[in-house]
Amino acid sequence: MRTRMMRGAAVLGAAAVALLATATPALAHEKWFVPDPAGYAADWTFLARPVTLALVLAVVVAAVVWRYVAVRLLPTPELPALSFAGRLVPYVPRLLALHLGVSLLAAAVSGHFLTHDLDVEHLAGGGAVLLLEGALGVWFITGVRLRPAAVALALAGPLALLVTGPVGLLSAMDLLGVAVFLAFVPPSDAPFGRVEPDPAVLRRALLALRLGAGGALITLAFAEKLANPALARETVRLFPQLDVFALVGIDLPADHFVAVAGATELLFGLLVISGALPQVAVLVAGIPFNATLLLFGGTELLGHLPVYGVFLTLLAYGSNRETAALVRWLPPVRRLLRRPALVA
Repeated sequence: MRTRMMRGAAVLGAAAVALLATATPALAHEKWFVPDPAGYAADWTFLARPVTLALVLAVVVAAVVWRYVAVRLLPTPELPALSFAGRLVPYVPRLLALHLGVSLLAAAVSGHFLTHDLDVEHLAGGGAVLLLEGALGVWFITGVRLRPAAVALALAGPLALLVTGPVGLLSAMDLLGVAVFLAFVPPSDAPFGRVEPDPAVLRRALLALRLGAGGALITLAFAEKLANPALARETVRLFPQLDVFALVGIDLPADHFVAVAGATELLFGLLVISGALPQVAVLVAGIPFNATLLLFGGTELLGHLPVYGVFLTLLAYGSNRETAALVRWLPPVRRLLRRPALVA
């Protein structure tokens, strides 16, 4: 039985790689590399097209099936060969803080807040915001008593990003998710920040991390592709290397490619939120997030550092037998829907 389960996990992983790798380089952040991205208006009618709508519905079903298979049919962890990654568990908060700190510091130096498409230098008080961001970046890099820094970022981020609009706030949810995780599970004063968190605390921290990272991916899927096809078309025009279908001789209409790319990003977001099969999900998601580095270089690397940190976190906890089940934890629906009992 265990052999069959292992074989099923391998087949599922191979199928996921084959399916999701078709649009891998399309996950670059268009707003980072297209001049004047604000000039491209949203077009929600694109989402209502039959092809786009069918792809969106298909990835939602795929995400549900993915979680069902993980919970009901496959072992945990699903890939025991990666158990060595589970040894990083005590040091994950320290490593995650480093990813976040370097990203914040790089963004502050370049005049952006949290993400490279949010320029705040022209705003009143923008300099103070960048100074705060840089100071928080240095603090996270030091790894010393990070809970206040994490709470400050989790509070200051939404307040500052509200100035740039809700889309800017939602697209930076990955960083805010990391901040909430570190507020729950900060590195300790022990060597290398070693920490052994309480399972109940850790599962809530992992849920916040997944909601942040997955929410950011879903937001970008709509804001830069599914609900803004003009921006995606311009990106492909400027960087035709992104169209992997054309590179292999498949003549796919531009709008169909945009729909596939947006649906792929939406699927990644849903899989991250589900927390199911974290080892396979991280291995598959690593393809697009590394492929774009060849084209966009340092900007893409620094901008995606928090995402890499999230992937490392999910891989490490998902590869440890004691914590793997916590990665996919979701609050029971019945608890969310439960109403307080009426007192007679």
